[in-house]
Amino acid sequence: MSTSIRFKLSFMMFLEFFIWGAWFVTLGTYLIQNLNAEPLQISNVFSTQSLGAIIAPFIIGMIADRYFNAERILGILHLIGAVLMFQMYNATDIAVFYPYVLVYMILYMPTLALVNSVSFRQLTNPEKQFSSIRVWGTIGWIVAGLTISFLKWDSPEGAAEGALKNTFLMTSIASLLLGLFSFILPKTPPVKISADEKPSFASIIGLDAIKLLKDRNFLLFFIASILICIPLAFYYSNANPFLVEIGLADATGKMAIGQVSEAVFLLLLPVLFVRFGFKNTILIGMLAWVVRYLLFAYGDAGSGTWMLILGIALHGICYDFFFVSGQIYTDSKAGAKYKSAAQGLITLATYGVGQLIGFWVAGFIGDKYQDMRTTDVSGFWQQVWIVPAGIALVVMILFWLFFKNEKIESKTV
Repeated sequence: MSTSIRFKLSFMMFLEFFIWGAWFVTLGTYLIQNLNAEPLQISNVFSTQSLGAIIAPFIIGMIADRYFNAERILGILHLIGAVLMFQMYNATDIAVFYPYVLVYMILYMPTLALVNSVSFRQLTNPEKQFSSIRVWGTIGWIVAGLTISFLKWDSPEGAAEGALKNTFLMTSIASLLLGLFSFILPKTPPVKISADEKPSFASIIGLDAIKLLKDRNFLLFFIASILICIPLAFYYSNANPFLVEIGLADATGKMAIGQVSEAVFLLLLPVLFVRFGFKNTILIGMLAWVVRYLLFAYGDAGSGTWMLILGIALHGICYDFFFVSGQIYTDSKAGAKYKSAAQGLITLATYGVGQLIGFWVAGFIGDKYQDMRTTDVSGFWQQVWIVPAGIALVVMILFWLFFKNEKIESKTV
């Protein structure tokens, strides 16, 4: 792979995840402090990510894979995204904001698959080369968070003055840049297939792999994947507002520690996966969710700051040990015929159904304890974090009891 192509792919990944991290991390805080949104309204906004994840396979499977170059669709989606972000920047209330964020997430979520498609088509040895390209996405997310905290947009004073509004303008500019840059990316045409090889509607959205659910272990893993995404949704929608409201300085920048942790444990995972085995690796990931939320529930911005930082740093174990290990497990169970369909099915279950339920539950819990927020903000957040800790604990115990340990053989490890 030439230096020029490596640079283009790396810069593409950097911008792709810079765009996501530049507004999504602080979205909850913005909705509360700038648009005066209620908990259930906030959950509806965050649910647009899940709706986008559910719709994404249709866009990728029915359009990108069959008719147009992936890099061109990527460019068009980000150019439209730049316009939508600018409209979100100008929105003055939640009713105006919601339609723009809904359309934006429906268009953005497919780009996560498109950047992978563009990358994989250029790599001669994806197993060894992709991680060095993908890591620039994590760096992009980290830079976005550090930029927000460096400019003090997420400080109590900055947030109160409406400075978080600038995150949407920054994202709009980055989306415009990636949209234009996409047209000079390496050409990635759709794979030509004969008429009798055209995929069915079921295969496009991953339903071909549903027969894997006949396997008891895979069914248990599938259900656990949906359930563990409920606690994950609490983190996405509540972590930044929580840290800002209890007074943690440079909250968004400190949250980038989670992405550093994710990158480190991603590199360590192949070794740990082999050492602990699949079941134990998954259980460690679930336990990390329980510990993280208990740290959030009882930590504070004073003497308990270390608890908050440790909770953020556990993100690598929380995410990699469950989700990446789950991708490896799914790959090993699917076999050659259903590899793509199986991954699509798990993605639909987790980022789609699981998180959609999770955002609704998070909104319900926030609304239930909303009266405490003005009189006892620490007590309010303690109640909010205890719930996902309990859910993760129950899922972990059930998985430990009913999932039978098995040896996983996969070329991915």
